[in-house]
Amino acid sequence: MNAERIIPPSELIINGDGSAFHIHLRPEQLRDNIVLVGDPGRVDMVASYFDEIDYDIQSREFHAIAGKYKGKEILCLSHGIGPDNIEIVVTELDALANIDFATRKVNPVHRCLNMVRVGTSGSLQEDIHIGDFVIASKATGFDGILNFYADRDKVCDLDFERKFVEHTGWNRTWAAPYTVDADRSLVDRIGQGEMVEGSTIAAVGFYAPQGRQVRLELTDPDLNEKIESFRFDGRPVTNFEMESACLQGLARLLGHKAMTVCCIIAERRLNNANTDYKPSVARLVQTVLERF
Repeated sequence: MNAERIIPPSELIINGDGSAFHIHLRPEQLRDNIVLVGDPGRVDMVASYFDEIDYDIQSREFHAIAGKYKGKEILCLSHGIGPDNIEIVVTELDALANIDFATRKVNPVHRCLNMVRVGTSGSLQEDIHIGDFVIASKATGFDGILNFYADRDKVCDLDFERKFVEHTGWNRTWAAPYTVDADRSLVDRIGQGEMVEGSTIAAVGFYAPQGRQVRLELTDPDLNEKIESFRFDGRPVTNFEMESACLQGLARLLGHKAMTVCCIIAERRLNNANTDYKPSVARLVQTVLERF
């Protein structure tokens, strides 16, 4: 991006109080280490482990609490459901880090953020069980958002994409899938070799895009079976969720570090689900906070 370009108000909306339009945070409220969660209510659970609270701000589904955990400054922010929300959150967090809100120009020195999304997920393989923690070491997005950004090929695994499309007989009316790796340094720090390193599908919806049929028929009823049987470098696709690929893709394009780790709450192949998953998610949150 041209450092001299002045970003117009229609492109980056700044509220009257100097905060980013959707997430309502001001530049001075940003923290380098960020825990992202989908549920706004889960932010309170994460913050319950903080030793100090600096602020608590909520706007729509975007709930932010910043504080300190054992001396580490951490921001917990909710993003709601879906990759479209992730695009908003990552773009506005980057703006807080790397754009001067007074001049509307890109800052001369880049600031790198560390973003770890803690979520829930359904497994696609019989050896991944309810309660397991799965890192999206590789995430494939069905939403197509990254395809709207220049240079997406520079951060994507093009070989994986090509083979996945061929194996599944990808429907030409769907958005082209894109595949992005998580930041390796974050994966090593958070996982420490104790979590499953998976290949995650980030679906564009909860029902049909993940093979769930309620009243409407599916375009491809066999898609999940094709996904489950796909192998890349001998490794299977491990789980479904909805946000990891967009998060990891935008972070790479913008020069940030990001990863997603999910607690498995459903076993799709065995038709099992656990609705009492909050204790397991709490254990995952504590682990992330300790290792961040």
